Amino acid sequence: MLVGTAIADDAGVYRLREDLALVQSVDFFTPIVDDPHDFGRIAAANSLSDIYAMGARPVTALNLVAWPVEDLGTEALAQVLRGGEEVASAAGVAVLGGHTIDDAEPKYGLSVTGTVNPRELLTIAGGRPGDALALTKPVGAGVVATALKKGLAADQVVAAAVAVMTELNAAAAAAARAADAHAVTDVTGFGLLGHLHGLATASGVAAEVNAEAVPEIPGVLDLLKDGRTLAGGTRRNREEADTYTAFAPTVSESRRWLVCDAMTSGGLLIATSADRTGKLPGVVIGHLVEGEPGQIRVN
Repeated sequence: MLVGTAIADDAGVYRLREDLALVQSVDFFTPIVDDPHDFGRIAAANSLSDIYAMGARPVTALNLVAWPVEDLGTEALAQVLRGGEEVASAAGVAVLGGHTIDDAEPKYGLSVTGTVNPRELLTIAGGRPGDALALTKPVGAGVVATALKKGLAADQVVAAAVAVMTELNAAAAAAARAADAHAVTDVTGFGLLGHLHGLATASGVAAEVNAEAVPEIPGVLDLLKDGRTLAGGTRRNREEADTYTAFAPTVSESRRWLVCDAMTSGGLLIATSADRTGKLPGVVIGHLVEGEPGQIRVN
């Protein structure tokens, strides 16, 4: 076992031989958009992301489905599975089957297996003081999903969020390897600060973030002016972040919530030497520094 539960990494890794290891992860959740096809696409991209975050190539997947057949029938489920299959196919991943149970609340996701040469494995534990932090996708999907449930999100904002959440992290992972990344994670349910905290803690360093540099899905900052758009997960993230984060007085309340957004299928957060960030997509949002492991300063 190369990566297990000792650190809160994105996937487990088991070495089969000197040049080959299995990378395994699983993720599933309830619908965050109304369209079942988009739900399937988002859930699949989100599940595959953990494999990319380890520097690995996803190879096979199994569907995980909970579905109220008597209430929703099977037509919508077929659309969910079709969306998941489309994204898996685009990633070169074979969906081998899966398992379905009857449940009052629909849920969908994938168990994914990938492969990696152990020498090319990326974890959250290799960050170094002075490393720049690059984020490859904007954040705010949790805000949009909550706003959608409450009828507060415009169609164009939802469309922008769906486009972000269905984008595969394959190219970003390849760029991270090309940039000799020291540490990588993906930004999902614990929010940007939560995942950065995990990376910094595992790497034995602290971090600084430029709040204005953090990219948001268009329209999200306007939605954050309405407290009804804050998901329960985002509120919990903020409470937790307050235990390890110091916000500068100049950081607006909206941006404090943004960096705690409970994201789905977010981008990669990549720590690498500052002179190599030109090889990466996205934007530089901060850097790692000497200090108490896991502590974050947001300026």
